Amino acid sequence: MDETVKKKVMLSGIKPTGDLTLGSYLGAIRNWKERAEQYDCYYFMADLHALTTRNDPALLRRRTLEQLAQYLACGLDPEKNTLFLQSHVPAHAELGWVLNCYTMFGELSRMTQFKDKAAKNADNINGGLFTYPALMAADILLYQPDYVPVGEDQKQHVELTRDVAQRFNNLYGETFKIPEPFIPKVGARIMDLLDPVSKMSKSDEVGNGRVCIMDKPEDILRKFKRAVTDSETGRCVYYDPEKKPGVANLMQIYSACTGKSFPEIEAEFDGKGYGVFKPAVGEAVVETLRPIREEAERIIRDKAYLEKIYRDGAERASYVAARTLRKVYKKVGLVQK
Repeated sequence: MDETVKKKVMLSGIKPTGDLTLGSYLGAIRNWKERAEQYDCYYFMADLHALTTRNDPALLRRRTLEQLAQYLACGLDPEKNTLFLQSHVPAHAELGWVLNCYTMFGELSRMTQFKDKAAKNADNINGGLFTYPALMAADILLYQPDYVPVGEDQKQHVELTRDVAQRFNNLYGETFKIPEPFIPKVGARIMDLLDPVSKMSKSDEVGNGRVCIMDKPEDILRKFKRAVTDSETGRCVYYDPEKKPGVANLMQIYSACTGKSFPEIEAEFDGKGYGVFKPAVGEAVVETLRPIREEAERIIRDKAYLEKIYRDGAERASYVAARTLRKVYKKVGLVQK
């Protein structure tokens, strides 16, 4: 790519409140390293968002750094991508407050995720849980991105961000770039092994239906041996998401790990049954995740290296974020330093 051409900006963040899963890797993270050639990418650990629910402080700190190490192990080059912790860039919280004042109560009350999370955390429906879409809008708009990669469950947040940005621009003139949701063209949609009609989730507390990047090989194999299929015998490995969601999910995983097409997989396991198929999928996953897990374990032990990465990333992110924040403060009438 011609380096004189300014790259478009892309931004993404993940809360460090659960372990990164096979679904996270195959569906999204695996494709991120190639994006650096085409886009100016910002990836952050959304640790401020994690505070909307109660966390063990030591566990939150550990998971935040482990998640960063896993990003690096998955191939994100810190020289080509800006990797940082959200809480290390104060402009996120500062712009979050400003945008709280330009986000309507009705808009926040209609957010699907607020309703879902309030139902799951009935004893802790706090103000942050209600207003966190405004902080999410700040996370995005600070960096003036062109694109925000999202799944179906996050499209509503990007739509709200666009509405808030347009409202602010209409009041004060051109301030924010209006970001577009970026729906990846490739990337497997990985479902829960025990509930194949539900997406594999990093927030699943039990974890028997999910495979995590840092799982030990023996645990991965055990989970795949227990994966839900069906009672069909004979020629039972074929792709039919409607009638055979469990088998279709395993085929999707095997295809993503081996590069084999569905017809090739069907031919490979023709007449062999699930007793052969499920362990084979497990082995393919073990070998796919092994180098990532080993590299992440090495990085997390190198505290000095990890600290350098997140300090350098915060410095680069802060430079860009501060520029946007100064513009916003001036537009709304705050006295400049």
